[in-house]
Amino acid sequence: MKALIVEKNNIKHNIKIIRDIINKHDKNDNGKKVQIIGVVKGNGYGLGLIQYAEFLIDNGINFLAVATVEEAIRLREGGIKSDILMMSSTAVKKDIEKLIENKIILTVGSKEAGQAVDEIGSKLNQKVRVHLKIDTGFGRYGFTYNNREEMIEQIKSWKNIKIEGTFSHFSLAFYGKGEETKQQFNRFIQCIEVLKMNDIEPGILHICNSSAFLRFQDMHLNAVRIGSAFLGRLSMPNVWGFKKVGYLKSNVAEIKTLPKGFNIGYSNTYKTKKETKVAIIPCGYADGFNVEIGKDMFRTIDKIRYIVRDVKNCFKKQKLYVKINGERCEVLGRLGMFHVTANITGKKIQINDEVIFDVSPMMVDSSVAREYI
Repeated sequence: MKALIVEKNNIKHNIKIIRDIINKHDKNDNGKKVQIIGVVKGNGYGLGLIQYAEFLIDNGINFLAVATVEEAIRLREGGIKSDILMMSSTAVKKDIEKLIENKIILTVGSKEAGQAVDEIGSKLNQKVRVHLKIDTGFGRYGFTYNNREEMIEQIKSWKNIKIEGTFSHFSLAFYGKGEETKQQFNRFIQCIEVLKMNDIEPGILHICNSSAFLRFQDMHLNAVRIGSAFLGRLSMPNVWGFKKVGYLKSNVAEIKTLPKGFNIGYSNTYKTKKETKVAIIPCGYADGFNVEIGKDMFRTIDKIRYIVRDVKNCFKKQKLYVKINGERCEVLGRLGMFHVTANITGKKIQINDEVIFDVSPMMVDSSVAREYI
């Protein structure tokens, strides 16, 4: 049986690094430590939504955030009682009503979303808990930073909304010298000042994701949203000592010896150069092996570098490896959707021996079991 193995001690280690940074640097205006918002979007970054949420709560992370209505509802159905922020603004009334019924904190980032939330709050005779979203240069959810007049006008018209926080999101915090990040931060602070000048209390302020939290410690404000750092998988050099979390485990299903010149895999791209002993492992790219997160986060020049690298690797016939009983074994032939053929010539490997695949948890299919150890 294959499974994604989640090392609890590695997550605890990464949580400690985050807390140590906060303890060293951060106190908000009231003298309180900066709050950690645990982002569990994308099936808990691949670690299993409910299991991962429960683990974070057990380790003192009591405020969670998700990206979709479905994730928020699943958390409640899974017994999670902590505060949950749905970070995506929506004006779809049936979704808003469902979120309110499940005591989810909504995000409001547009005139239409505000009007819809206010209307449903009136219908349900309650003040709806929300965070404001300000778009400081990401081009997605949020009131546009330079259209403050409309934002103020809309907020003042609300009768059934309680603002508990205000946030924004950086577009390039993981890269470069930080000019764009500083510009976005300054836009956000200017919007906060305008809110306060108009007697609108913005609540807790948060703008930093994992990358910004680590690189721009003067921007932590009242809370930080931590996701990838808990998994030790950063979009920049890891100089803090984070440990990677999660690997895919399977077992050897079959062993056979192939003669010289025998084809392995689709497209006939590989033929054995000599008699070769191989292990067949029921795990492939459909399970997340050798699948990369899209390179959409990079600039054009970075994408060109990746293309050049990939072309070079193609000519070099870059090799893939798995570990069987701790031994490094080369993958032979094209990677299959659900199967891998590995060279075990000269190795003492048997059927059912454990096989380890280096994967990003986010790329592992949700049907694969998550095992916390």
